[in-house]
Amino acid sequence: MSSHNKVSVAGLLIALGIIFGDIGTSPLYVLNAITSGKVITEQLVVGSLSCIIWTLTLQTTVKYVILTLQADNKGEGGVFSLFALVRRRRKWLVIPAMVGGAALLADGMITPPISVTSAVEGLKQIPAISHISQTTIIYIVIGILSLLFFIQQFGTAFIGRSFGPVMTVWFIMLAVLGVVHISDDWSVFKAFNPYYAINLLVTYPHGFYILGGVFLCTTGAEALYSDLGHCGKWNIRYSWIFVKTCLILNYLGQGAWLLSHYHGQPISSEMIESGFNPFYGVMPDWFMYFGIAIATAAAIIASQALISGSFTLISESMRLNLWPKLKINYPTEARGQLFIPAINIMLYIGCVGITLYFKKAANMEAAYGLAITLCMIATSMLFANFLVLRRTRPVLIYLYLIVYFTIEFSFLYANMQKFTHGGYVTLFVGGALFLVMYNWFKARKIKNRYVEFVRLDHYIPQIQELSNDRSVPKYATHLVYLTSADNPKEIEHKIIYSILNRKPKRADIYWLIHVDTLDDPYTSEYQVSHIIPNDIIRVDFRLGFRVQPRINLLFRKVVEDLVQNKEVNVTSRYDSLGKNNVAGDFEFIVMEKYLSQDNELPLRERIIMKVHFWLKEISLSEEKGFGLDASNVTVEKFPLIVAPVRNIRLRRIEED
Repeated sequence: MSSHNKVSVAGLLIALGIIFGDIGTSPLYVLNAITSGKVITEQLVVGSLSCIIWTLTLQTTVKYVILTLQADNKGEGGVFSLFALVRRRRKWLVIPAMVGGAALLADGMITPPISVTSAVEGLKQIPAISHISQTTIIYIVIGILSLLFFIQQFGTAFIGRSFGPVMTVWFIMLAVLGVVHISDDWSVFKAFNPYYAINLLVTYPHGFYILGGVFLCTTGAEALYSDLGHCGKWNIRYSWIFVKTCLILNYLGQGAWLLSHYHGQPISSEMIESGFNPFYGVMPDWFMYFGIAIATAAAIIASQALISGSFTLISESMRLNLWPKLKINYPTEARGQLFIPAINIMLYIGCVGITLYFKKAANMEAAYGLAITLCMIATSMLFANFLVLRRTRPVLIYLYLIVYFTIEFSFLYANMQKFTHGGYVTLFVGGALFLVMYNWFKARKIKNRYVEFVRLDHYIPQIQELSNDRSVPKYATHLVYLTSADNPKEIEHKIIYSILNRKPKRADIYWLIHVDTLDDPYTSEYQVSHIIPNDIIRVDFRLGFRVQPRINLLFRKVVEDLVQNKEVNVTSRYDSLGKNNVAGDFEFIVMEKYLSQDNELPLRERIIMKVHFWLKEISLSEEKGFGLDASNVTVEKFPLIVAPVRNIRLRRIEED
């Protein structure tokens, strides 16, 4: 990973293309959201620009680019990578991690619609087609989104190659358009003085709520941290200098244009309806077609980055046992390139639903930002714990929390006014996603009460006797069980019961496989314990939380290594096959739980377990989740009794 952190032209281009898509498209709608329905005055425009500049400085630059990027987990970032670093410190930290993950996923459903719709609505600014209806724009947006989600299954490497150059053109265009119009009103340079931001929030009527619109300029900061693994923190830091400069120049240009053309005039709903947007106002008419095309391309790139990020997020949460197992495809050999069909469908339905529900970008602005504020607060909590682990001085940690809790809770309070204007949509979506994570996490805790571990050495003589007992039909040459026992001297009682009691399973070699999910992302190693050589063998896989547990492939590789080292003989023990050196058969036994009726659970836990097993039914089965070949897997169902019924009211009566 050290090479990953080196600054290079390629790395800077990748950063421009992947990292800054979301935050880079914010000029499309930020000032539009702030000024909508208000009278254009110097106090409003300069104060808003000051809020934007200092939000980009304090929130994006200081918190994320300078501070949070230090919390890289072997080169990877994001709320779950950060959680993996600190989860052993406090058990309750799983809650902010789940809130952050759910909010980021909800953000992934509204960023594509608002970015693409804002870009396509620029068509209303072209005189020749200014009469275009909003319904037509919706059709165009849904068409673009449909194509974008359709191509995910084929991998996005070919799109990725064009990300950097397109976004470079986009940022240069932002800067040039801004610079051309700054001279319209030089007073916009006052915005660098934070006094004007404070003055706006304190003295302007309902000025504090303007923060709800201002916050949109920094919504991509969380995605910026999540995409850390794509190009390294130093490439992000250096390219951010260029990106931030271009963004601020464009905002200043939009502000100067507003003051010179609309000073003292209200931005009415009729103007908004007809497609008014200061972003397109700074474009000359002859440039409009090209400008809209580049804006649409940038919006698609921003959307693509969030979709890819959502796949990675869900993949990580599955490995951390915070999400039901889902099928994962690998369209290309590129590292980190994955595709989750179920999540792709979920995001597509969400994006199309939001587009149809809100219809216009101005309406989406009202819903945007509320959920992601919660994600930023969650990141602040997790990062503060990371600072504790780094032995940072307590006074600095408290200073960090005071500053960023003040900023983020202010944004949250200001964004709460969006709740009735559509914010409830993203909160509802984020809340539903959080409940799925919480249910999966809590049900696992409840199930762990039931898991009974026994000492393996107590049963070794019986297993050896069974293995040599020719009166019992042989079940398989090699019998493989997946065990959750961390201690190699222990094993689940249900596995012993499956081998010895249920239907005795005679095999020549018994294999026990344990998968340990590590806090770093890409470790892939194993350890072998010969409990009884050539009789009972345990394999411990140590896999990073971003490595998929394709046990079939990994186990085959382990067996090949052991055979090569002459540590095990996998030749069939059947006489007719053994003399011809035919390899023995391998049979995997997967223990699948179902909720027994013989439980006395409290109502809350009963609901959690019922929802858990319903989610389990519609998610990936255990054998597919572990990447096993269905042709050599036997699934054994066994009842899960977490709270056995103790007081059975039953009495015997005597015969007459």
